[in-house]
Amino acid sequence: MGIKNRLTIMSFLQFFVWGAWLITIANYWFGTMQWDGTQFGLVFGTMGIASLFMPTLTGIIADRWINAEKLYGALHILYGVVLFFIPQVVTPETFIYVMLLAMCFYMPTIALSNSISFTALKLNNKDLIKDFPPIRVWGTIGFIAAMWITNLTGNKATANQFYIAGLSALLLGLYAFTLPKCKPERLSKENATLMETLGLESFKFFADYKMALFFIFSMFLGGALQLTNAYGDVFLDEFKHFPKYADSFVVEYSTIIMSISQISETLFILAIPFFLKRFGIKQVMLISMLAWVLRFGLFAYGNPTDGLWMIIMSCVVYGMAFDFFNISGSLFVETNTEPKNRSSAQGLFMMMTNGFGAVLGSFTSGWAIDKYFTKSFNSANDLAGFLETETTNPKMLEFIKNQGSLISTDGLLSKEIFMKDWHTIWLAFAIYALIIAIAFAILFKHKHNPEVVAAAVSH
Repeated sequence: MGIKNRLTIMSFLQFFVWGAWLITIANYWFGTMQWDGTQFGLVFGTMGIASLFMPTLTGIIADRWINAEKLYGALHILYGVVLFFIPQVVTPETFIYVMLLAMCFYMPTIALSNSISFTALKLNNKDLIKDFPPIRVWGTIGFIAAMWITNLTGNKATANQFYIAGLSALLLGLYAFTLPKCKPERLSKENATLMETLGLESFKFFADYKMALFFIFSMFLGGALQLTNAYGDVFLDEFKHFPKYADSFVVEYSTIIMSISQISETLFILAIPFFLKRFGIKQVMLISMLAWVLRFGLFAYGNPTDGLWMIIMSCVVYGMAFDFFNISGSLFVETNTEPKNRSSAQGLFMMMTNGFGAVLGSFTSGWAIDKYFTKSFNSANDLAGFLETETTNPKMLEFIKNQGSLISTDGLLSKEIFMKDWHTIWLAFAIYALIIAIAFAILFKHKHNPEVVAAAVSH
């Protein structure tokens, strides 16, 4: 088998083992385990916490002591083992700690997979610019395939999603040991300071106002990404509690609907060079922020019937929201830093978006949803009004029973029922994104240089 095909399999599985549960874990948390929203924010926060230090530590290990492909394989095997343990967890506190351990094993493999691909392609005299993108796009396809399998097998709210991901991770871990050897290059300076060794010297970029502003906005946009990953699928799934939407296609295949976002992502990548050359880096980043406003705003007003087009359009604009900022942001770093500092700056960009941004978005959103956007119902009439139905509707009565509650003769519920107000939640997120966009447009100053952008895009 050719090296490109071997790396394609690795890329496919790399994101398959993540996509099998990332978008659907909220259904398991809220629907099956019925745990609260504040703590759920911590689940996605574990990815950010792990991203703050694990990629750096494993990078040091791969640079100095262990072959990258061996370290990569070992991490996936450990990740798979932890995933198999997750269904045994019965408390939300333990679940968070176990998920943090899983993320400590998984998050550094994203960077390692890129390093392995680059090294293997170079060893086989391949063109990185030409050959890597087609390999990497199979990662997105793997993510989509995992979402579809989890949904179509009826496991979007069951523990089986972790078994699907865990088994695939074990297979990938074993497969990694067959990949070309990526030996440690030991290029680190012998007299490097601790700050240099840990990659912390990149924080010196905050001394520059323009760079500091860029990284701060990167953090806030990283938070927006976590909002959509954490709550998108469970938002669609919870339409099943509304009798008039309970049997809709959107409810049954919510994860497949959400996969339109990833499909859109692959398509908008192709449009980036045109937009960058035509509008410039700042305008493209601003377009991304406005796309986040649309993403959340369309969700706020969408529904599975006459508002289905809004849900689909929200998934379509996700590609623009995600790709335009990530690619243009990387390009901004590329064109505004010296070659000797470029890698550190790119690492800081990823740390601010996937690390600090993820923690900010996850922790804050979980707390806010639980405290301000979750309604409590003690009356059957009030609940029926929220669900847009009658108190005698069989589907509503079944829902009340499944919540462990009963309707008394005076119309009160024997047990309080909590419902998320998704319309207000998504509107709040849209306002959050709009504030960021307005502040960015006013505060961030960057002159468009078509020649510099064209040269960077072509490379």
